[in-house]
Amino acid sequence: MDDTRAVFEAVIRAQQEGTPAALATVIGTTGSVPRHVGSKMLVDGDGSIVGTIGGGRMEALVIAAAREVIGDDQARTESYSLNDIASGDPGICGGTVQVFIEPISAPHTLVVIGMGHVGKAVAELGKWMNWRVIVCDDRADYASDAFVPGMDQYVVCQPSEVGERIRITVRTYVAAVTRGLPVDIDLIPSLLRTPAAYIGLIGSRRRWALTAKALREERRLTEADLARIHAPIGLELNAETPREIALSILAQIVMIQRGGSGAPMRWLGDAEAAEG
Repeated sequence: MDDTRAVFEAVIRAQQEGTPAALATVIGTTGSVPRHVGSKMLVDGDGSIVGTIGGGRMEALVIAAAREVIGDDQARTESYSLNDIASGDPGICGGTVQVFIEPISAPHTLVVIGMGHVGKAVAELGKWMNWRVIVCDDRADYASDAFVPGMDQYVVCQPSEVGERIRITVRTYVAAVTRGLPVDIDLIPSLLRTPAAYIGLIGSRRRWALTAKALREERRLTEADLARIHAPIGLELNAETPREIALSILAQIVMIQRGGSGAPMRWLGDAEAAEG
């Protein structure tokens, strides 16, 4: 298979599976170099590659830089001289190579834990919004395509196992719409060990107060730990039905993802008009 095609297929696969990766592309050369402009290589988090930009020490340096790009999600351009190994150059071809390294960001992923009426509505709305959606429940009949069709992944496990069974990254948003306090006490510590961008927990203010108290006393979680939890989950819409509650949850997630304030747009417009 042609290298370029293999790399592009690996990029698509990484995005579909939510696997962080970085794409390295040769964007400029002078003199004698191992690969031409346009040569590509995909690097995943453990340093595995698809394709090549020339091999040897230079490629090893690009792989190391690509892993840094995966970590900080920031693209960069690296330049390499291939003249004198004794001077620290990664080769002796005689030319120079510029390589652009860009993160292949996994799509934003919504993880819905607990597939009751609200969980099902949250998953369906998330999919309608073109998110990658993973549903999770400890009951196999609920975490299934038969119950909520068309999701990207179905995970059947105990709440305390969620962090181990699902890849949760800084682009993952978790909506825990669970059945009650005992489940939450096992679930929350597992989620807090992940870099999730959002962790929301359903329930009344009283339920959250009792859950937080138990987490402090039984699991020794700190106030900084608990501050990561959005509870009660969602924006205040006076929502009642499962779909209304799902709307309030996704609205909060989008607000956090986009850096919004949640303030009414009309109020913002009136304030701007008054200032003008």
